[in-house]
Amino acid sequence: MNSNGFKRHRRLRRTDSLRALVRETKITKDDLIYPIFVVEGEGIKKEVASMPGVFHISLDYLTEEMKELEAKGIRSVIVFGVPHDKDSQGSQAYCEHGIVQEAIRKIKKDVPSLTVIADTCLCQYTDHGHCGLVENGEVLNDPSLELLVKTAISQAESGADIIAPSNMMDGFVAAIREGLDEAGYSQIPIMSYAVKYASAFYGPFRDAAHSSPQFGDRRAYQMDPANRLEAMREAESDMEEGADFLIVKPALSYMDIMREVKDRFNAPLVAYNVSGEYSMIKAAAMNGWVNEQEIVMEKLTSMKRAGADLIITYFAKDVADWLNE
Repeated sequence: MNSNGFKRHRRLRRTDSLRALVRETKITKDDLIYPIFVVEGEGIKKEVASMPGVFHISLDYLTEEMKELEAKGIRSVIVFGVPHDKDSQGSQAYCEHGIVQEAIRKIKKDVPSLTVIADTCLCQYTDHGHCGLVENGEVLNDPSLELLVKTAISQAESGADIIAPSNMMDGFVAAIREGLDEAGYSQIPIMSYAVKYASAFYGPFRDAAHSSPQFGDRRAYQMDPANRLEAMREAESDMEEGADFLIVKPALSYMDIMREVKDRFNAPLVAYNVSGEYSMIKAAAMNGWVNEQEIVMEKLTSMKRAGADLIITYFAKDVADWLNE
């Protein structure tokens, strides 16, 4: 307190260098995980209509894309596959020569410096678009676990550095951990989609991954956006079952959940800056309504401030460019 009876907080905001000196939360390139959508076929690099700047990429363009990321300083990718063929069992998810398995092998061979995270789910591979086996209109929990374990093992065999199960079946972390260990992959960590809400922010992703449910929705297994305590129970279960990372998805509307998960659990926390959050800003920026760089950096900084250690974001390339400048 000074003689005027108040504190001079503005002293530390006076110049750029002073503000940088006392900045509490910073974004670095090591924080970023870039999602990629790999498709079957050749000569394909096609922009996703609802996600400007995000592409479907065939295997023959994959190395070029990965080397671009490496040059920008992005060190981690999460791989999503978009197969030609789908069936009720999602068999392409755990096929030895499935699109994700082939993509992982190619990345690890051609750009081995990258950390490759494999999204482990069935929805892109099932003809009904749900994240597990379906019987009489119901998504079956325990039989689905067997296929998810097969998928995780096949991804680990292909060279994945991290397995990221996103299906929200009960017991999925325990089943996958046991399966990986028995198959000789005890060193492979699990990045669990521990808290995944049934969110309206996923729309553009379903366009990119071709994974919209053919009937009903996913509210019977993804979380109700109104619930906070349930999120803590989900995260606690995954930690007990052997998760090494915890993901909160989406990020922007769930900052309170991220902060509480970070405060409660001693594991790296990952924010998923989802497709709807991306597309809204891209659309506004393209119309000249917002400054894209400023709003993206503010948003990602807020996610880190809320407790995120890592951020999965479609803005990763843009952010790396801005940081490199």
